[in-house]
Amino acid sequence: MRCAALLLLMTMTGFGADKFVPLFNGKNLDQWMVDTPGLWSVENGVIVGRSPGLKYNDFLRTKKHYKNFVLKAAFRMTDATGKANSGIQFRSAPMEGSHEVIGYQADMGEKYWGCLYDESRRKKVLAGPGGAAPVKDGWNTYVITAKGNRITLELNGVKTVEWVEADAGIAESGFIALQLHSGPAFEMRFKDLEIQVLPE
Repeated sequence: MRCAALLLLMTMTGFGADKFVPLFNGKNLDQWMVDTPGLWSVENGVIVGRSPGLKYNDFLRTKKHYKNFVLKAAFRMTDATGKANSGIQFRSAPMEGSHEVIGYQADMGEKYWGCLYDESRRKKVLAGPGGAAPVKDGWNTYVITAKGNRITLELNGVKTVEWVEADAGIAESGFIALQLHSGPAFEMRFKDLEIQVLPE
């Protein structure tokens, strides 16, 4: 009886459960795979991606793969043209012979703020509000939750996507990556990257 009560208390308080841990060490990119040297750096504990105007999409990828998780991230886009695009890839895989990757993306930029995009696979927006209100030239936050076939996105504390994957054969595990999209020159900054691994 005491054991059951203790287990209930641990569950209610979160004791013994997986905690949020940093996805980035705040110092360097040793935990990441850099596709194009010179585009990504670390400044004052912030991951910085600077695009000079790329002809291809570029990604900074985690070396580790993740399946079920909650990911928190703060990001800031500096874009003089208003046409830049970026995103956070997850459950993703490399595309052989290409800079491109395959997988889900929490999209940002233009009309895609708060949308769930399927990069290089179905190549379309799967769900999202379209026109969600970001803080332009300021810091925004994403919370990405992936559990089984369910995915939710929250942009600045507002749920923008609740997606249930119905297609067969869609990967449920993969790396996480930060994107610099092709197109005009712009800058991305990412900080406070934390992940909580969820039970299978």
